[in-house]
Amino acid sequence: MNEHGKINYVEFPATNLEATKAFFSAAFGWSFVDYGPEYTAFSDQGLDGGFFKSDLTASTVNGSALIVFYSKALEQTQTSIERAGGVIIKPIFAFPGGRRFHFTDPNGNEYAVWSDTEL
Repeated sequence: MNEHGKINYVEFPATNLEATKAFFSAAFGWSFVDYGPEYTAFSDQGLDGGFFKSDLTASTVNGSALIVFYSKALEQTQTSIERAGGVIIKPIFAFPGGRRFHFTDPNGNEYAVWSDTEL
């Protein structure tokens, strides 16, 4: 249900839409709907959104917001991301409330994954 004033959708830049779809399908099991050659959308992933064709990247170094995924099995998620072609840019570290790591997708966009479980 759409709620007034609530975040409803998110869009990310992607230099290569096919590589993006392959990565998120392999790492997280996502599926996509294409809307022309320069846009693909995903849904039912906690927040609906899409990827648009762009030469830009989203990174906290550039001041971008950081999208953070949740995992019940942090190390397994990291392995899935690496096998799918993601690059770990900040190894697993502890913070108050859990642990997390940061990675980039094939486009160079930065994300994080966190877990509230201890080792």
